[in-house]
Amino acid sequence: MRESKFLTLLLSVLLALAVLSGSIAVPILCRPFYYAQIGPLELEEYTGLEERVIRQAYDEVLDYCTGKTERFSAGLLPFSDSGASHFADVRGLFLLDLRVLGVCLGALVLVLLVARWRKLTPRRFLGRGPGFWGAAGLGGAFLVVGGLAAVDFDRAFVVFHALFFPGKDNWLFDPETDQIITILPQVFFRNCAILILAVLILGCASLIVFDVLSARRRTKGD
Repeated sequence: MRESKFLTLLLSVLLALAVLSGSIAVPILCRPFYYAQIGPLELEEYTGLEERVIRQAYDEVLDYCTGKTERFSAGLLPFSDSGASHFADVRGLFLLDLRVLGVCLGALVLVLLVARWRKLTPRRFLGRGPGFWGAAGLGGAFLVVGGLAAVDFDRAFVVFHALFFPGKDNWLFDPETDQIITILPQVFFRNCAILILAVLILGCASLIVFDVLSARRRTKGD
C-alpha cells in the first residue's frame, strides 16, 4: 500500500465536515428534542396556547425549513411577510447543512473505495491518521467558540444572526405579528447550541479514540 498525504488531507476535511453538519442536523431532525422542552419552558403558560397547537406550529415550520413543504405556514399562529422571509432564509441554511452531510457521507464512501482500488493508505502525521486530525481541529475550534458563547450567549446570538443573515433584521420578530416567536424562546436556541456542541464533541472524541486504538493494533501487528 502506498501512503498518500493528499488522502489524509481529504479524509480529514470530509470527516470534519460530516461531524459538523451531522451535529447541526441533530436538533433539526430530532423533533422530540423540542417537544420535551414545552413543559420545562412553560410554553403553554407563557403563550396561552395548548401543547397540541404549539406542536402543530413547530411541525409545520420544520416541515417548511427541511423542504417537506414548499409554502411557509405556522399552524394556527399568525405570521408576517417579514417573518416568513426569515424562515425562507433559515430553510436555505437547513437544506444546505443536510446536503453537505449527504455529500460528505457519500464522498467518504467513494474516496475509501477508490483508495482501496488504487491501493492507497493515508499518511499518518506524527503517528496519527485523518480521523484524529479532523476531529482535533474541529473539536478544538468549537470548544473555543462554545466557551465564548457560554460567556455571553446573548451577544453570541446576535453575532450569529449578523454572520448568517447579513444586512437583514427580519429575524427580530414582533410577537404581535409573528406569534411563532413566542413558542421559540431564546433559551430553546441556547439548548440547541448545547446539544450541537455535545454531539460534535462526542463525534470528535469517537474519531480520536478510534484512531488511537487503530494505531495500537497496528503497533501490535508489527
